[in-house]
Amino acid sequence: MARVNVDRMSVKDLLALEAKLQKAIAHVRERERANVKRELTALAEKHGFTIHELFGGRGKGKSVAPKYANPDDPSQTWAGRGRKPLWLVAKMKKRGAKLKQFAL
Repeated sequence: MARVNVDRMSVKDLLALEAKLQKAIAHVRERERANVKRELTALAEKHGFTIHELFGGRGKGKSVAPKYANPDDPSQTWAGRGRKPLWLVAKMKKRGAKLKQFAL
């Protein structure tokens, strides 16, 4: 491995080296992660299991029926969870409307 004398490098060169190192570290971590995943999968299959049986997985979240719709564009809906959509906020500000006016 080549030796690098960082004491004689400029700031620009040091920053470039740092960026290369970060990229190399990320690449090696991803490669190691893939190897471990492959090994775990093989071990699980050897014993008659799948990875999902042993560790579970992120299932799909439950979809919630929409509760509110945009009267101008019925394809724009909101289930009442999370942040209010921009179309709803704009209509409530502009018209001074209440949330229940947009209920389905």
